[in-house]
Amino acid sequence: MAEQNVNSSHKPIISLEETLKAILPDGKVNGKLPPVHLWNPERSADINMEIHADGSWWHEGGRINREALVKLFSRILKREEDGRIWLVTPYEKVIVHVEDAPFIAVRVDRAGEPGREQTLAFLTNLGDVTLAGPEAPIRVAFDAETGEPAPYVEVRAGLEAKLARPVFYELANMAEPGPDGDDTLGVWSQGVFFPLMQDS
Repeated sequence: MAEQNVNSSHKPIISLEETLKAILPDGKVNGKLPPVHLWNPERSADINMEIHADGSWWHEGGRINREALVKLFSRILKREEDGRIWLVTPYEKVIVHVEDAPFIAVRVDRAGEPGREQTLAFLTNLGDVTLAGPEAPIRVAFDAETGEPAPYVEVRAGLEAKLARPVFYELANMAEPGPDGDDTLGVWSQGVFFPLMQDS
C-alpha cells in the first residue's frame, strides 16, 4: 500500500501549487472545505513538509512565509486511521510531519449562559473556528514525568489544535466541578463536560 511505503525520492505528479489552483481556481480560502474525505489517491510522496510545534509550516528546511498558501494547504489536510497526516488531493497525497498538532488555538470565546448551556468557540492560527462539543472534543494530555498539561481541541475529522498557553489559562478560569459531584474540574460546551484535570 502506498500509505505504508512513502518514497522520499518520489516526485509529485503535479506541483502542490498547481493542485491548489485546480481546487481553488480563484485562490480564495472562503467557502466550503474541499471533500478530502472522498479523496483516496494511491500515489504518495514525502517532500519534507513539516508543521512545527509553534504552528509554522516548513518545506525542505525553509519556512513557508506565504500565509495564503499555508491556509490553502491547511484546507486539504487529512488525518488517516494510522494517525499520520497528509496533504491530500484527488491525484496524490503528500505526508506532513507534524511535531505536535497541525493547528494552534489562539482564542476562546464563550456564548450562552455560563455552565451547561454555554458553547465554547475556538479560533485557530489559520482562521478556523471550531465549536467544542460532541463532534469537537477538548482533551488534555499530561506529561508522564512532569505532569504538565497539553490541551487540545478537535478542529475537524481528527485534526486538532493545541491551545496556546493564554487560551488554556482562560479556559481554566471557566472551570467548575463536574456533574458527578466529585472534585474534577472542567468546562462545559454544547452540553458536554470536558475535564481539565488529570485523574488522581
